[in-house]
Amino acid sequence: MLTLTARVGLLWGLIGSVAIETPDKVSYMALASNLARRLGLAHPIIQAPLAGGGDTPDLVAAVSNSGALGFIGAAYLTPEQIESTAAAVRAKTSRPFGINLFAPVPGSDSPSIPNSMLARLSPYFAELGLPAPASASFPTGQTGSHASSTGDRTDAQLAAALESGASCFSFTLGLLSADAVAQIKARKMFLVGTATTVDEAVQLEKLGVDAIITQGSEAGGHRGTFATDFAQGMVGTISLVPQVVDAVRLPVIASGGIMDGRGIIAALALGAQAAQMGTAFLTCHEAGVPEVYKQAILNAREDQTRITRAFSGRPARGIVNRFMTEMEEDEASIPQFPIQNSLTRSLRTAAAKQGRAEFLSLWSGQGARLARRQSAAELIERLAGEMEEAVRRLR
Repeated sequence: MLTLTARVGLLWGLIGSVAIETPDKVSYMALASNLARRLGLAHPIIQAPLAGGGDTPDLVAAVSNSGALGFIGAAYLTPEQIESTAAAVRAKTSRPFGINLFAPVPGSDSPSIPNSMLARLSPYFAELGLPAPASASFPTGQTGSHASSTGDRTDAQLAAALESGASCFSFTLGLLSADAVAQIKARKMFLVGTATTVDEAVQLEKLGVDAIITQGSEAGGHRGTFATDFAQGMVGTISLVPQVVDAVRLPVIASGGIMDGRGIIAALALGAQAAQMGTAFLTCHEAGVPEVYKQAILNAREDQTRITRAFSGRPARGIVNRFMTEMEEDEASIPQFPIQNSLTRSLRTAAAKQGRAEFLSLWSGQGARLARRQSAAELIERLAGEMEEAVRRLR
Protein backbone atom coordinates (compact mmCIF):
# COMPACT_ATOMS: atom_id res chain seq x y z
CA MET A 1 0.00 0.00 0.00
CA LEU A 2 1.50 3.34 -1.05
CA THR A 3 2.10 6.05 1.51
CA LEU A 4 0.91 9.59 0.80
CA THR A 5 4.51 10.62 0.02
CA ALA A 6 4.84 7.77 -2.45
CA ARG A 7 1.55 8.71 -4.12
CA VAL A 8 2.69 12.30 -4.56
CA GLY A 9 5.91 11.03 -6.10
CA LEU A 10 3.93 8.76 -8.40
CA LEU A 11 1.70 11.68 -9.36
CA TRP A 12 4.69 13.78 -10.41
CA GLY A 13 6.15 10.84 -12.27
CA LEU A 14 2.93 10.28 -14.16
CA ILE A 15 2.67 13.97 -14.99
CA GLY A 16 6.19 13.88 -16.33
CA SER A 17 5.55 10.79 -18.42
CA VAL A 18 2.36 12.25 -19.80
CA ALA A 19 4.22 15.39 -20.80
CA ILE A 20 6.72 13.29 -22.75
CA GLU A 21 4.23 10.94 -24.38
CA THR A 22 1.48 13.41 -25.26
CA PRO A 23 3.00 16.88 -25.63
CA ASP A 24 -0.09 18.34 -27.30
CA LYS A 25 -2.65 17.02 -24.84
CA VAL A 26 -2.28 16.09 -21.21
CA SER A 27 -4.24 12.93 -20.36
CA TYR A 28 -5.55 13.01 -16.78
CA MET A 29 -6.64 9.39 -17.18
CA ALA A 30 -2.97 8.49 -16.70
CA LEU A 31 -3.52 9.57 -13.10
CA ALA A 32 -6.59 7.40 -12.59
CA SER A 33 -6.37 3.71 -11.76
CA ASN A 34 -8.08 0.74 -13.31
CA LEU A 35 -11.32 1.52 -11.40
CA ALA A 36 -12.55 3.65 -14.30
CA ARG A 37 -11.65 0.90 -16.73
CA ARG A 38 -13.35 -1.69 -14.53
CA LEU A 39 -16.53 0.40 -14.51
CA GLY A 40 -16.26 1.11 -18.24
CA LEU A 41 -15.72 4.86 -17.84
CA ALA A 42 -13.89 7.34 -20.04
CA HIS A 43 -13.64 9.77 -17.12
CA PRO A 44 -13.15 9.11 -13.36
CA ILE A 45 -16.44 10.87 -12.62
CA ILE A 46 -19.54 9.49 -10.91
CA GLN A 47 -22.84 11.37 -10.70
CA ALA A 48 -24.05 10.98 -7.13
CA PRO A 49 -27.49 9.39 -6.62
CA LEU A 50 -29.97 12.27 -6.22
CA ALA A 51 -32.91 10.54 -4.54
CA GLY A 52 -36.12 12.53 -4.64
CA GLY A 53 -36.35 13.27 -8.36
CA GLY A 54 -33.07 15.01 -9.14
CA ASP A 55 -31.59 12.20 -11.20
CA THR A 56 -34.08 11.85 -14.04
CA PRO A 57 -33.56 9.15 -16.67
CA ASP A 58 -32.43 11.94 -19.01
CA LEU A 59 -29.72 13.02 -16.56
CA VAL A 60 -28.51 9.50 -15.76
CA ALA A 61 -28.34 8.55 -19.43
CA ALA A 62 -26.67 11.80 -20.48
CA VAL A 63 -23.96 11.34 -17.84
CA SER A 64 -23.30 7.76 -18.90
CA ASN A 65 -23.36 8.66 -22.58
CA SER A 66 -20.68 11.27 -21.86
CA GLY A 67 -18.30 8.65 -20.48
CA ALA A 68 -18.97 9.11 -16.75
CA LEU A 69 -21.22 6.97 -14.53
CA GLY A 70 -24.84 8.05 -14.13
CA PHE A 71 -26.75 6.88 -11.06
CA ILE A 72 -30.40 6.27 -10.21
CA GLY A 73 -31.19 7.30 -6.63
CA ALA A 74 -33.91 4.74 -5.97
CA ALA A 75 -34.33 5.05 -2.21
CA TYR A 76 -37.76 6.71 -2.40
CA LEU A 77 -39.02 4.79 -5.43
CA THR A 78 -41.48 1.92 -5.32
CA PRO A 79 -40.37 -1.32 -6.98
CA GLU A 80 -42.58 -0.44 -9.94
CA GLN A 81 -40.99 2.99 -10.22
CA ILE A 82 -37.52 1.45 -10.06
CA GLU A 83 -38.46 -0.83 -12.93
CA SER A 84 -39.87 1.96 -15.10
CA THR A 85 -37.02 4.39 -14.34
CA ALA A 86 -34.38 1.82 -15.16
CA ALA A 87 -36.18 0.92 -18.38
CA ALA A 88 -36.21 4.60 -19.36
CA VAL A 89 -32.46 4.85 -18.70
CA ARG A 90 -31.73 1.70 -20.71
CA ALA A 91 -33.76 3.12 -23.61
CA LYS A 92 -31.49 6.19 -23.68
CA THR A 93 -28.07 4.61 -23.18
CA SER A 94 -26.25 1.34 -23.71
CA ARG A 95 -23.43 2.42 -21.42
CA PRO A 96 -23.03 1.36 -17.76
CA PHE A 97 -25.09 3.09 -15.07
CA GLY A 98 -25.61 2.57 -11.36
CA ILE A 99 -28.45 2.30 -8.86
CA ASN A 100 -28.52 3.32 -5.20
CA LEU A 101 -30.64 2.33 -2.18
CA PHE A 102 -30.53 3.31 1.47
CA ALA A 103 -29.47 0.64 3.92
CA PRO A 104 -32.49 -0.45 6.03
CA VAL A 105 -33.35 2.21 8.62
CA PRO A 106 -35.32 1.27 11.75
CA GLY A 107 -38.51 3.20 12.40
CA SER A 108 -39.92 4.62 15.61
CA ASP A 109 -42.42 3.23 18.11
CA SER A 110 -43.41 6.68 19.46
CA PRO A 111 -46.42 8.03 17.52
CA SER A 112 -46.81 10.91 20.01
CA ILE A 113 -43.72 12.61 18.60
CA PRO A 114 -45.07 12.83 15.03
CA ASN A 115 -48.43 14.06 16.36
CA SER A 116 -46.74 16.93 18.19
CA MET A 117 -44.89 17.78 15.03
CA LEU A 118 -48.19 18.00 13.13
CA ALA A 119 -49.14 21.01 15.23
CA ARG A 120 -45.90 22.76 14.32
CA LEU A 121 -46.33 21.98 10.63
CA SER A 122 -50.00 23.05 10.38
CA PRO A 123 -49.31 26.79 9.86
CA TYR A 124 -46.95 26.01 6.98
CA PHE A 125 -49.53 23.74 5.36
CA ALA A 126 -52.12 26.50 5.67
CA GLU A 127 -49.77 29.07 4.12
CA LEU A 128 -49.40 26.86 1.06
CA GLY A 129 -53.15 26.27 0.84
CA LEU A 130 -52.94 22.64 1.94
CA PRO A 131 -55.38 20.89 4.28
CA ALA A 132 -54.11 20.37 7.80
CA PRO A 133 -51.74 17.41 8.01
CA ALA A 134 -53.48 14.26 9.20
CA SER A 135 -52.44 12.38 12.31
CA ALA A 136 -50.29 9.35 11.66
CA SER A 137 -48.40 6.70 13.57
CA PHE A 138 -45.21 4.93 12.56
CA PRO A 139 -44.74 1.52 14.17
CA THR A 140 -41.23 0.15 14.56
CA GLY A 141 -39.67 -0.60 11.19
CA GLN A 142 -42.26 1.40 9.22
CA THR A 143 -41.34 4.55 7.34
CA GLY A 144 -44.30 5.78 5.34
CA SER A 145 -45.28 5.18 1.74
CA HIS A 146 -42.13 6.26 -0.10
CA ALA A 147 -39.18 6.04 2.29
CA SER A 148 -36.66 3.24 2.56
CA SER A 149 -37.81 0.65 5.09
CA THR A 150 -37.10 -2.74 6.56
CA GLY A 151 -39.06 -5.88 5.74
CA ASP A 152 -41.01 -6.58 2.60
CA ARG A 153 -40.60 -3.14 1.05
CA THR A 154 -36.81 -3.20 1.24
CA ASP A 155 -36.74 -6.73 -0.17
CA ALA A 156 -38.97 -5.64 -3.06
CA GLN A 157 -36.82 -2.59 -3.77
CA LEU A 158 -33.70 -4.74 -3.79
CA ALA A 159 -35.30 -7.26 -6.10
CA ALA A 160 -36.26 -4.49 -8.54
CA ALA A 161 -32.77 -2.98 -8.36
CA LEU A 162 -31.21 -6.34 -9.16
CA GLU A 163 -33.34 -6.50 -12.31
CA SER A 164 -32.61 -2.88 -13.32
CA GLY A 165 -29.73 -3.62 -15.66
CA ALA A 166 -27.40 -1.44 -13.59
CA SER A 167 -23.77 -2.55 -13.46
CA CYS A 168 -23.04 -0.80 -10.16
CA PHE A 169 -24.99 -0.93 -6.88
CA SER A 170 -24.26 1.59 -4.12
CA PHE A 171 -25.80 2.11 -0.69
CA THR A 172 -25.62 4.60 2.16
CA LEU A 173 -26.88 5.28 5.72
CA GLY A 174 -25.63 1.95 7.05
CA LEU A 175 -24.68 -1.63 6.21
CA LEU A 176 -26.53 -4.11 4.03
CA SER A 177 -27.28 -7.60 5.28
CA ALA A 178 -24.99 -10.45 4.29
CA ASP A 179 -27.88 -11.92 2.28
CA ALA A 180 -28.34 -8.69 0.32
CA VAL A 181 -24.62 -8.55 -0.43
CA ALA A 182 -24.72 -12.15 -1.65
CA GLN A 183 -27.64 -11.39 -3.98
CA ILE A 184 -25.87 -8.37 -5.44
CA LYS A 185 -22.63 -10.29 -5.92
CA ALA A 186 -24.52 -13.12 -7.60
CA ARG A 187 -25.63 -10.61 -10.25
CA LYS A 188 -22.00 -9.55 -10.84
CA MET A 189 -22.86 -5.97 -9.86
CA PHE A 190 -20.02 -3.76 -8.63
CA LEU A 191 -20.87 -3.04 -4.97
CA VAL A 192 -20.05 0.30 -3.32
CA GLY A 193 -20.70 1.45 0.25
CA THR A 194 -20.51 4.91 1.83
CA ALA A 195 -18.25 5.83 4.76
CA THR A 196 -17.70 9.05 6.68
CA THR A 197 -14.92 7.72 8.94
CA VAL A 198 -12.05 5.25 8.67
CA ASP A 199 -13.83 2.84 11.02
CA GLU A 200 -16.91 2.80 8.77
CA ALA A 201 -14.68 2.15 5.75
CA VAL A 202 -13.09 -0.83 7.52
CA GLN A 203 -16.54 -2.22 8.34
CA LEU A 204 -17.55 -1.88 4.69
CA GLU A 205 -14.41 -3.70 3.57
CA LYS A 206 -15.23 -6.55 5.95
CA LEU A 207 -18.77 -6.63 4.57
CA GLY A 208 -17.38 -7.38 1.12
CA VAL A 209 -17.91 -4.24 -0.95
CA ASP A 210 -15.82 -3.65 -4.07
CA ALA A 211 -15.13 0.04 -3.45
CA ILE A 212 -15.79 2.69 -0.82
CA ILE A 213 -17.19 6.20 -1.22
CA THR A 214 -15.71 8.60 1.33
CA GLN A 215 -18.32 11.26 2.06
CA GLY A 216 -16.56 14.37 3.32
CA SER A 217 -18.32 16.86 5.58
CA GLU A 218 -18.57 19.33 2.68
CA ALA A 219 -21.06 17.08 0.87
CA GLY A 220 -24.66 18.12 0.29
CA GLY A 221 -27.61 15.98 1.28
CA HIS A 222 -27.90 13.30 3.93
CA ARG A 223 -24.87 12.30 5.95
CA GLY A 224 -24.00 8.63 5.53
CA THR A 225 -22.66 8.26 9.08
CA PHE A 226 -23.73 4.99 10.68
CA ALA A 227 -21.07 3.83 13.17
CA THR A 228 -20.46 6.95 15.25
CA ASP A 229 -22.03 10.19 16.40
CA PHE A 230 -22.90 12.48 13.48
CA ALA A 231 -20.72 15.27 14.83
CA GLN A 232 -17.74 12.91 15.00
CA GLY A 233 -18.41 11.85 11.41
CA MET A 234 -17.96 15.41 10.12
CA VAL A 235 -14.51 14.82 8.63
CA GLY A 236 -13.46 16.91 5.63
CA THR A 237 -12.74 15.32 2.26
CA ILE A 238 -9.06 16.28 2.13
CA SER A 239 -8.51 14.67 5.54
CA LEU A 240 -10.73 11.64 5.08
CA VAL A 241 -9.65 10.36 1.67
CA PRO A 242 -5.95 9.62 2.33
CA GLN A 243 -6.67 8.11 5.75
CA VAL A 244 -9.22 5.70 4.26
CA VAL A 245 -6.89 4.93 1.34
CA ASP A 246 -4.21 3.93 3.84
CA ALA A 247 -6.63 1.86 5.97
CA VAL A 248 -8.27 -0.35 3.33
CA ARG A 249 -7.18 -2.30 0.27
CA LEU A 250 -10.16 -1.29 -1.85
CA PRO A 251 -10.56 1.49 -4.41
CA VAL A 252 -11.73 4.74 -2.83
CA ILE A 253 -14.14 7.19 -4.46
CA ALA A 254 -13.94 10.74 -3.08
CA SER A 255 -17.04 12.86 -2.54
CA GLY A 256 -17.87 16.06 -0.74
CA GLY A 257 -17.34 19.58 -2.07
CA ILE A 258 -15.88 18.45 -5.42
CA MET A 259 -17.28 20.72 -8.14
CA ASP A 260 -14.67 21.07 -10.87
CA GLY A 261 -11.70 19.40 -12.53
CA ARG A 262 -9.25 20.83 -9.99
CA GLY A 263 -11.13 19.04 -7.23
CA ILE A 264 -11.10 15.75 -9.12
CA ILE A 265 -7.34 15.92 -9.72
CA ALA A 266 -6.83 16.78 -6.04
CA ALA A 267 -8.86 13.71 -5.07
CA LEU A 268 -6.76 11.52 -7.36
CA ALA A 269 -3.58 12.94 -5.83
CA LEU A 270 -4.89 11.98 -2.37
CA GLY A 271 -5.26 8.39 -3.51
CA ALA A 272 -8.89 8.25 -4.66
CA GLN A 273 -9.55 6.49 -7.94
CA ALA A 274 -12.62 8.53 -8.93
CA ALA A 275 -14.76 11.42 -7.70
CA GLN A 276 -18.49 11.37 -6.99
CA MET A 277 -20.28 14.70 -7.50
CA GLY A 278 -23.84 15.64 -6.64
CA THR A 279 -24.40 19.39 -6.35
CA ALA A 280 -22.62 20.01 -9.66
CA PHE A 281 -25.24 17.91 -11.47
CA LEU A 282 -28.28 19.45 -9.73
CA THR A 283 -28.06 22.60 -11.86
CA CYS A 284 -27.85 20.66 -15.14
CA HIS A 285 -30.72 21.13 -17.57
CA GLU A 286 -31.71 17.46 -17.23
CA ALA A 287 -31.89 17.49 -13.42
CA GLY A 288 -35.41 17.02 -12.10
CA VAL A 289 -35.36 19.50 -9.19
CA PRO A 290 -37.54 22.66 -9.38
CA GLU A 291 -36.14 25.74 -11.07
CA VAL A 292 -36.18 27.67 -7.79
CA TYR A 293 -33.95 24.97 -6.30
CA LYS A 294 -31.46 25.27 -9.15
CA GLN A 295 -31.45 29.04 -8.81
CA ALA A 296 -30.90 28.79 -5.06
CA ILE A 297 -27.72 26.76 -5.68
CA LEU A 298 -26.52 29.16 -8.37
CA ASN A 299 -27.02 32.10 -5.98
CA ALA A 300 -25.57 30.41 -2.88
CA ARG A 301 -22.24 31.11 -1.24
CA GLU A 302 -19.98 28.62 0.49
CA ASP A 303 -21.06 29.88 3.92
CA GLN A 304 -24.81 29.57 3.32
CA THR A 305 -25.23 25.83 3.87
CA ARG A 306 -25.78 24.07 7.19
CA ILE A 307 -26.37 20.60 8.57
CA THR A 308 -30.02 20.24 9.59
CA ARG A 309 -32.61 17.68 10.70
CA ALA A 310 -35.53 19.98 9.90
CA PHE A 311 -36.75 18.33 6.72
CA SER A 312 -36.10 14.63 7.17
CA GLY A 313 -35.11 13.99 10.77
CA ARG A 314 -31.61 12.93 9.72
CA PRO A 315 -28.62 15.29 9.48
CA ALA A 316 -28.23 16.63 5.96
CA ARG A 317 -26.46 19.63 4.44
CA GLY A 318 -28.60 22.18 2.64
CA ILE A 319 -28.91 25.87 1.86
CA VAL A 320 -30.29 27.77 4.84
CA ASN A 321 -33.88 28.93 4.36
CA ARG A 322 -36.87 29.96 6.44
CA PHE A 323 -38.22 26.49 7.22
CA MET A 324 -34.81 25.25 8.35
CA THR A 325 -34.25 28.24 10.60
CA GLU A 326 -37.68 28.21 12.23
CA MET A 327 -37.81 24.45 12.79
CA GLU A 328 -34.39 24.47 14.42
CA GLU A 329 -35.67 26.79 17.14
CA ASP A 330 -36.92 23.59 18.80
CA GLU A 331 -34.76 20.95 17.17
CA ALA A 332 -35.24 18.47 20.01
CA SER A 333 -38.89 18.03 19.01
CA ILE A 334 -38.03 16.93 15.45
CA PRO A 335 -38.66 13.17 15.10
CA GLN A 336 -36.06 10.89 13.60
CA PHE A 337 -35.72 9.88 9.96
CA PRO A 338 -37.77 8.66 8.20
CA ILE A 339 -40.76 9.98 10.19
CA GLN A 340 -40.00 13.67 9.69
CA ASN A 341 -39.26 13.00 6.03
CA SER A 342 -42.75 11.53 5.61
CA LEU A 343 -44.45 14.31 7.57
CA THR A 344 -42.91 17.09 5.46
CA ARG A 345 -43.20 15.38 2.07
CA SER A 346 -46.50 16.91 0.97
CA LEU A 347 -45.35 20.32 2.17
CA ARG A 348 -42.19 20.10 0.07
CA THR A 349 -44.14 18.81 -2.92
CA ALA A 350 -46.55 21.75 -2.81
CA ALA A 351 -43.71 24.22 -2.30
CA ALA A 352 -41.96 22.87 -5.41
CA LYS A 353 -45.11 23.37 -7.49
CA GLN A 354 -45.59 26.90 -6.15
CA GLY A 355 -41.94 27.91 -6.49
CA ARG A 356 -41.56 28.47 -2.74
CA ALA A 357 -37.89 27.80 -2.05
CA GLU A 358 -38.28 28.73 1.63
CA PHE A 359 -40.06 25.39 2.20
CA LEU A 360 -37.80 23.15 0.10
CA SER A 361 -34.98 20.93 1.29
CA LEU A 362 -32.29 22.65 -0.76
CA TRP A 363 -29.60 20.00 -0.41
CA SER A 364 -26.28 21.42 -1.52
CA GLY A 365 -22.58 21.01 -0.80
CA GLN A 366 -20.21 23.76 0.25
CA GLY A 367 -18.87 24.28 -3.28
CA ALA A 368 -22.06 25.94 -4.53
CA ARG A 369 -20.24 29.00 -5.91
CA LEU A 370 -18.74 26.71 -8.56
CA ALA A 371 -22.13 25.48 -9.86
CA ARG A 372 -23.03 26.25 -13.47
CA ARG A 373 -26.19 26.01 -15.55
CA GLN A 374 -25.48 23.69 -18.46
CA SER A 375 -26.31 20.28 -19.88
CA ALA A 376 -24.84 17.13 -18.37
CA ALA A 377 -22.77 16.55 -21.49
CA GLU A 378 -21.41 20.10 -21.31
CA LEU A 379 -20.56 19.61 -17.63
CA ILE A 380 -18.60 16.40 -18.29
CA GLU A 381 -16.78 18.08 -21.18
CA ARG A 382 -15.93 21.06 -18.96
CA LEU A 383 -14.71 18.82 -16.15
CA ALA A 384 -12.51 16.91 -18.59
CA GLY A 385 -10.97 20.13 -19.84
CA GLU A 386 -10.42 21.40 -16.31
CA MET A 387 -8.72 18.17 -15.32
CA GLU A 388 -6.36 18.42 -18.27
CA GLU A 389 -5.61 22.04 -17.41
CA ALA A 390 -4.99 21.16 -13.75
CA VAL A 391 -2.47 18.49 -14.74
CA ARG A 392 -0.87 20.87 -17.23
CA ARG A 393 -0.42 23.52 -14.54
CA LEU A 394 1.15 20.95 -12.18
CA ARG A 395 3.54 19.88 -14.93
